[in-house]
Amino acid sequence: MTEPRLKTEIRVSAHMRRAQGEGAFATVARKGDPDAGAVAVKIYLGAGAAKLFVQSRDLNGASIWREPFEDDCDEQQIDAWLKKETRIDPDLWIIEIEDRKGRAFLD
Repeated sequence: MTEPRLKTEIRVSAHMRRAQGEGAFATVARKGDPDAGAVAVKIYLGAGAAKLFVQSRDLNGASIWREPFEDDCDEQQIDAWLKKETRIDPDLWIIEIEDRKGRAFLD
């Protein structure tokens, strides 16, 4: 039996409220499919450094977050990766968060 899934639009809205409620600046940089699009969360760490988390599914179908880059990296490298990814997956949502503590506010 599969777990019921919330629409992506609702999950993104909740993610934004959580980040902003904790004092971080958050914005939707790109809207994807409102019902079933995947989500990428880019964390701006300052001085051109950033971190990226991408929503994925594990082998059992459970939602997980993965990091395409092992460590913090150059923001331009992440932006290039996201540009390429949106050509492959036009339904992708991109949330950008600027937080001094580097929090992603993931589930």
